[in-house]
Amino acid sequence: MPSLTRKQILLPAITVALLAAGLGGYLYTGSTPEPASLTLQPDDTALVARGKQVYLANCASCHGGKLEGQPNWRERNAQGMLPAPPHDESGHTWHHPDAMLVAITKYGIAKVAQMPDYQSAMPVYEGRLSDADIVAALSWIKSQWPAEIRTQHDAVNQRARKS
Repeated sequence: MPSLTRKQILLPAITVALLAAGLGGYLYTGSTPEPASLTLQPDDTALVARGKQVYLANCASCHGGKLEGQPNWRERNAQGMLPAPPHDESGHTWHHPDAMLVAITKYGIAKVAQMPDYQSAMPVYEGRLSDADIVAALSWIKSQWPAEIRTQHDAVNQRARKS
C-alpha cells in the first residue's frame, strides 16, 4: 500500500475543518428558532412514510437506500469533492440541528457555510422540493436512527435553540 503524502493528508483535513467552521458560524448567526413546520418529526407516521418516498426518489441514489452513504466518504474523489456521507448513525447528520439540515438540503453546503467556491456534488433542492418535502425526508432519516442517537440529536437541537 503506497504511503500518503503530507498534502494528501492535510488537504482533506483542512477542508473538513473549514467546512465545520462555516457550518458552526451558521449556527451562531442563524439562531432564531425555526417554525414548528421546519422541525423534524420522526414520530409522525404519515410524514415519515411520505419522507421515505421523497428520500428514495431524490437522495438514495447517492446516500444509499439504507442511509449507508458512499464508500470513502471522508476522502475527496478525483474531482476534488467529498462523496455522499451516510445518514445513518455512523455519519455526522445527527450532529447538526434541524434548521441546519433543512438549510443544507434546500440551499446547499456552499451557501450555508458561506463558502461560495465550495464544490459539492449534492444538488440544491430549492425550487425542486418544498420545505414540507425536505422536512419529511429528513424526518424519515431521523426515524431510522437508534433511540440513543435520536436523543443526542434532540440535545443538539436544544443547544442550537439556546444560542
